[in-house]
Amino acid sequence: MLISRMANIQHLLDTQPEPRYTLKKIGEIAEANKKEAYVVGGVVRDLFLDRKLNEIDIMVIGDGIEFAKLLAKEMGVKKVIPFPKFSTAHIPTQPIPIEVAAAREETYEANSRKPNKVVYTDLTGDLVRRDFTVNAMAMSLIPKEFGELHDPHNGVRDLMAKQLVTPLNPDETFSEDPLRMMRAAHFAASLDFHIEEKCYESMQRQAERIQIVSQERITSEFTKILSASKPSVGLIILQKVGLMKHIFPEIHTMYGIDQTGEWHHKDIFYHTMQVVDNAANLSNKMKLRFAALVHDIAKPKTRQIDSQKGYTFHGHDAVGEKMLNQVAKRMKLSNDLRDYLKKLTLLHLRPIALAKNEITDSAIRRVMVAAGDDLDDLLTLCRADITTKNPQRIKKYMGNFERVEAKMQDVTERDSLKAFQSPVRGDEIMRTCGISEGRVVGQIKNVIEEAILDEKIDNNYEAALSYLMEIKDTIMAESKRG
Repeated sequence: MLISRMANIQHLLDTQPEPRYTLKKIGEIAEANKKEAYVVGGVVRDLFLDRKLNEIDIMVIGDGIEFAKLLAKEMGVKKVIPFPKFSTAHIPTQPIPIEVAAAREETYEANSRKPNKVVYTDLTGDLVRRDFTVNAMAMSLIPKEFGELHDPHNGVRDLMAKQLVTPLNPDETFSEDPLRMMRAAHFAASLDFHIEEKCYESMQRQAERIQIVSQERITSEFTKILSASKPSVGLIILQKVGLMKHIFPEIHTMYGIDQTGEWHHKDIFYHTMQVVDNAANLSNKMKLRFAALVHDIAKPKTRQIDSQKGYTFHGHDAVGEKMLNQVAKRMKLSNDLRDYLKKLTLLHLRPIALAKNEITDSAIRRVMVAAGDDLDDLLTLCRADITTKNPQRIKKYMGNFERVEAKMQDVTERDSLKAFQSPVRGDEIMRTCGISEGRVVGQIKNVIEEAILDEKIDNNYEAALSYLMEIKDTIMAESKRG
């Protein structure tokens, strides 16, 4: 059995010439410097699964930073990024970066993820401290042993069974690093694996410990779940084991809350899960999947009961847009991602409303201008938001929606509107009106732009200047009274 496993690794390395060349070179460097070096963890797992390698993780017996510097010098790489506390280093090689770590064991304070003690160990000691057995395998890189598999915890067996099992008692593994519970959800979603029952039960017991992990690590792992082929698998695990209420309470609140039967899923949480998966099928963009997750974030807060319509969620688009300020701050999202999520949440009902009602050129222009460069993503989100299974409703809905898209996709009109602004610029408004820079200039520009969108005037300089002369005195007088 071991020979066939080794042959499989060798064969898969043959299909990936760049990693094979790199790994062989690392082994030769290790041997020349009398070092023991192995490729470990996800690399070995992904070789068995025939997945593309995006990073190479090397484990060395001894000082990881020292060996990383040796590698970098031999490979002609000038820059090494060391992490002395963990005896690890990053080598930014292209096209595949290399991570080098010493074989080590760590101990932690009960309420902290910062190690209070890091000690060097051997191959066996290093592998047993890893998160799951499928990541606790190593392959020797020394030339005479190249490709030899070390699998002390039956990782290959669990790979074949498509299950996630911890090398140690799961209570110990998850307590040591609670982020591993999120990693279980991530691997379940990205690898289509199931979590072994004892591990699942341990996650339920220890979910609260995720609070000792830094927000940066939590957010990073959360976005990996969103990037999986079927994100809902990981998100539902987070909800069911009790992690979601600590990680993303606004999503947790959706669970068990009903909405009207217009949608296939009456439960807001499961409707949202379907929208996220739909978005994943339509786009690889993590940020678009994130937008799908939060587009109805305010529904629990805005839900009311109407005697005629049942549940209503009036204003959940605008309320959700405001809620995302706090979400972004807590989750430490970038300003760009925050603004993108806010925009798509605020606008996600607008194209749908156009599809359901009479379509006017003015209304379409307004949506296009508001969406700007994110128009295509907004339309994709709207398509993902269709979760009904009623074929007649889908046909009617999509027929109208496709009419909206067809008009929006007029290239000439769309390109001009993406950068839409008043043809009369601020400097000219100040000169014409005899005013200095300030709020009134913006008000005048806005009135001109609204007139163009409402088709009161043509979208050209002459028409805009003429309209400026017509409205300037009224606006300036109102400003003085205000």
